[in-house]
Amino acid sequence: MTNTTPLRSATRTVSPELSARLKSLRPGERIRITQTVRIGSTKTWPAVVEGTFRHLNYLRTGLSTERGPDDDVIVVVVHFTKDNGEMSSITLDEATRVERVG
Repeated sequence: MTNTTPLRSATRTVSPELSARLKSLRPGERIRITQTVRIGSTKTWPAVVEGTFRHLNYLRTGLSTERGPDDDVIVVVVHFTKDNGEMSSITLDEATRVERVG
């Protein structure tokens, strides 16, 4: 994976800016992740967490519906450690923001 090759998710390409930022992160760097939580069609609020970047990879989700064997849903996953020591991870969506902190 080069820094110029966009990350691919199941249904869309991750934005070139976010792809480059994620690929440039090194384990141990502080990050802030913001995702938008949506309830219904009108309510949204930001969910923000900070922690220490561990690594980036892909998750093959394995849907529970019958699909073709080559029709997997694969998503980009950011793994990090929260300030309280909890190891956590998030999957990217179109509104996810990941920033360096500090």
